Amino acid sequence: MSDVLLVEDKDSLRRALRLTLESAGYSVAEATDAREAATKVERTRHRVVLTDLRLPCGSGFDVLRAVRRASIETPVIVMTAYGSIDEAVQAMKEGAYDFLQKPVDSNHLLLLVERAIEQARLRTENILLREEWAHRYGFPRIIGESEAIKRAVAETQRVARTEATVLLLGESGTGKELFARAVHHLSERRDGPFVAVNCAAIPETLIESELFGHEKGAFTGAHERRPGKFELASGGTVFLDEVGELPLGAQAKLLRVIEERVVDRVGGRAPVPVDVRIIAATNRDLEGAVACGEFRGDLYFRLAVFPVEIPPLRERGDDVALLARHFAAKFGREVRGREMDLSDDALRLLRAHRWPGNVRELVNAIERACILADETTLRARDFAFLQRREEEVEDLREIDLSGSLAEAVERAARWVERRKINEALRAHEGNKARAAESLGVSYKTLLTKIKEYGL
Repeated sequence: MSDVLLVEDKDSLRRALRLTLESAGYSVAEATDAREAATKVERTRHRVVLTDLRLPCGSGFDVLRAVRRASIETPVIVMTAYGSIDEAVQAMKEGAYDFLQKPVDSNHLLLLVERAIEQARLRTENILLREEWAHRYGFPRIIGESEAIKRAVAETQRVARTEATVLLLGESGTGKELFARAVHHLSERRDGPFVAVNCAAIPETLIESELFGHEKGAFTGAHERRPGKFELASGGTVFLDEVGELPLGAQAKLLRVIEERVVDRVGGRAPVPVDVRIIAATNRDLEGAVACGEFRGDLYFRLAVFPVEIPPLRERGDDVALLARHFAAKFGREVRGREMDLSDDALRLLRAHRWPGNVRELVNAIERACILADETTLRARDFAFLQRREEEVEDLREIDLSGSLAEAVERAARWVERRKINEALRAHEGNKARAAESLGVSYKTLLTKIKEYGL
């Protein structure tokens, strides 16, 4: 991406303007007519476009319209000869940032360019949090107003414009794939494929074939050549979720992809070039895994060029309420045909919950409540299952883990057995015969256990 696209058909003026801009530290791309400029703005992003109004193969208005189609946030400064002020005013009505009258004053030009770039930066600051930008450009909107999420969003937007490898860190359910897709959509690769791979979900025997592809006959069942995920993502982005679960052999091959931009297919004789950006994510402590010899140190440093920490939901303050309202409206429309609201007591309950499953757990809870609710306003009673789950977690914390492993396991097993029997009796309203049948034990065994646990 260049700083300035300069569109001017007169060679001498174009050279002079270019020297002025480059002397101020800006990188400059050039176009000599409206058609060439339109092609360049479609293919490449620029911080600002500086165009003459009178051009071959069209006009500065065509350039302005092409810029607004390709990237509405890119400012356009138009240059006009004396006597064409009406045209410049018309250009500003169509969305131009400002205009310059020829002959161009160098200081005025540099001031306008600096201001235009700064205004564009402010306009696009935290665009991942803005619904209108998400709809316009099709990238996922991230909901939140906490400082923790704003910091992660700002870092994501900053790195998206580069080709740097990104490592997303955070607990399960925090939305790491959402951030990975945001990086892709805000990058120059947004028109290329986005290929997501869950490294933990692929058997170790198949991981290399899935990622790097294989040749026909490479192993039993390889009846034809098959490209891997890196080849399928050519020109785009590969998202490696749970990258910490990769076996060491696959880690070595991944390191080669990052360093040399080639993949070695299983059974292949020659490396295959690939053009991909890599975004990785993990909920593991990779530095600890490196220290234990479970993860390659050289690969870790290659992946962690730009780490972004995604905060857990419990550290995001009132974002819980924002997210809850958003998902209540969404699932209300899907399940009930209209948006659903949340009562004050429901919001208090949701804010107090610890959300060990993070945003994913909140989404599931809101969807379940929308199905269970009798009204269009979700109340605390519609989240009773959350309270039961909290109680179960508290009970688990009370299990005595002292002594030997066998002793701790025995205590935990007795806790599970007691709870399971109690739930079966409750489910069958105290009918012991049905409870015994559901538990897969004899009636006599159940009676013995009831007596033993004092149920």
